[in-house]
Amino acid sequence: MKEHPAAATFNVPALETVGLHAWHDEQHVLRGVDLQVEAGQVVALMGRAGSGHDALLQTIMGRTSRRKGSIRIHGTESIHHTADKIHHLGVGYCGAGRGIITGLSCEENLLLPSSAEDTLGGGMSLAEIYELIPSLYPRRHLPCTRLSGGEQQMLAIARILRTGANLLLLDNISDGLAPVMVQSLTTMLEQLRSLGYTVLLIEQNLDFPGPLADRFYVMQNGLVIDQAASDSLADKYDTFGVMLGH
Repeated sequence: MKEHPAAATFNVPALETVGLHAWHDEQHVLRGVDLQVEAGQVVALMGRAGSGHDALLQTIMGRTSRRKGSIRIHGTESIHHTADKIHHLGVGYCGAGRGIITGLSCEENLLLPSSAEDTLGGGMSLAEIYELIPSLYPRRHLPCTRLSGGEQQMLAIARILRTGANLLLLDNISDGLAPVMVQSLTTMLEQLRSLGYTVLLIEQNLDFPGPLADRFYVMQNGLVIDQAASDSLADKYDTFGVMLGH
């Protein structure tokens, strides 16, 4: 599969936050987050439950009640954008809840229209989806309830790829999955990176992102408290483990 038009290389970071604060129902959930995700990278954002990583994704997507600071998406300042406008900058979100319609078949889910498609363009075709995730092809006419949890998770990501989004925010997508399905997710994300897509991946430990990510951030109390590139992860492994409660 060739690099996809939706995942073209940019001369600026795919995502950059500077001094980002956010409030949810008057609770101060982010306290000055600085984060940079280069285009074409997989970046892991880790922390214990309540550390602020989930709030960061919601803030990037424009779903918190108040925020201040800077959020630049492919160089465009989005701090005052609505959630719809942020989506149209090429951002796709997928959580462990998956968000697929279980009453439809696998392929019917992939064929559902998206409000972003007309604006973004360049989404993956069905053929490209089945090349990326071959296990979905023989199951394409099955109801989603017949898919495994891992297959449902990959289908949810595939739906985002159909819209033309090139910056994927993935929230605990490996949660509760069997090791074989986690490995399938890893393979899929490695292929997406090779195609030029950018991924910000939330996880609560290093098991899934450790062998995969290009950079690692650790959050605590609404702040980034440490970070490492993949080539220095070994030196930080024990420190990160303590921070993450391992």
